[in-house]
Amino acid sequence: MRKSKIVEVRGVKIGGGLPPVVQGMVKTDPLDIDATVDQIEKLQRAGAKLVRLAVPNVKVARSISVIRDLVNIPLSADIHFNYRLALEVIDRGIDKVRINPGNLSPREISIIADKAKKSKVPIRVGVNSGSLPKKVLEEISRIREDKQRRHRLMVEAMVDSALGCIRVLEDKGFEDIVVSLKASDVSVTILANKIMAEKINYPLHLGVTATGPPPEGIIKSAIGLGSLLCEGIGDTIRVSLTADPIEEIKVAYQILKYLGFVDMGPTIISCPTCGRKRGDVYSIVKQISKEVGKITSPLKIAVMGCEVNGPGEAIEADIGVACTTGGAVIFKKGRLLNKIRKEQIVPTLLKELRSMDHNLKGT
Repeated sequence: MRKSKIVEVRGVKIGGGLPPVVQGMVKTDPLDIDATVDQIEKLQRAGAKLVRLAVPNVKVARSISVIRDLVNIPLSADIHFNYRLALEVIDRGIDKVRINPGNLSPREISIIADKAKKSKVPIRVGVNSGSLPKKVLEEISRIREDKQRRHRLMVEAMVDSALGCIRVLEDKGFEDIVVSLKASDVSVTILANKIMAEKINYPLHLGVTATGPPPEGIIKSAIGLGSLLCEGIGDTIRVSLTADPIEEIKVAYQILKYLGFVDMGPTIISCPTCGRKRGDVYSIVKQISKEVGKITSPLKIAVMGCEVNGPGEAIEADIGVACTTGGAVIFKKGRLLNKIRKEQIVPTLLKELRSMDHNLKGT
């Protein structure tokens, strides 16, 4: 795990080799205070540790103090084009500011740095591939037929943009910095972050931007974030989907769960089935899936269709079944528990799961 410096946002620590922090973003009209607060609270209940809000104008900037007083989670303001909005939200009690160096001048960034340093508000340098300098974007558009070269230019420009902004901040003595480099292209996002990870000691915020709706957006996010996290790169993440923001939090935690960063809820291991199957794996998994949402313990459940991989996979699980001609054999913690009839498979699995969940909770 890459060990960056730690940046603290209202008590939430980002970096330093700590598990990645999951962030969410509000999708309501920020001037609708009730709806915005309601969505922030839902994001928090879903597991978000920090929530970002778009701040497109001064009216929204001035409403930050009201929202800040009504919620109990760190808030980050998303600032583009108008540096004065950053100054306003800092005065209004924001916990973190995201700026885009592609649409702010070095002078404006310096002014923000002075204000943020005085108020001890961290800054995320958020570079997007779509907000690169006009000259760079024009050059990239002229070589659309050479995908590899186009991607290389985009990556170089993103890294240069971030490093330039960091230098401006450091020249002002400001070092409470988080950095992100996002593109809608997964490979560009991965390469840009790999290069950046070698050049700086600041925490990296990961995300693939504009991924689209599920399932495409989930697949892109899983590949992009997962590839980097597997290499120890990434201190905080946000999944971006054209979907309910609560879904983004759920997907983020699933990515972290299957990479071993968090232990939360059950994991179902089931075979894809083939001509050797001895039971209706699909039906069993479907029924089990409906119930495991009520279980919070990190239990591993195996449902296998035959004896080829079945017993081995089931033995590795906390609880598992391998289907046979007449029913199934059930294993628990690596030990053969019993042979059961076909109609007993789902009830037996659920009974054992609930018992194990109950015991793990100590209730």
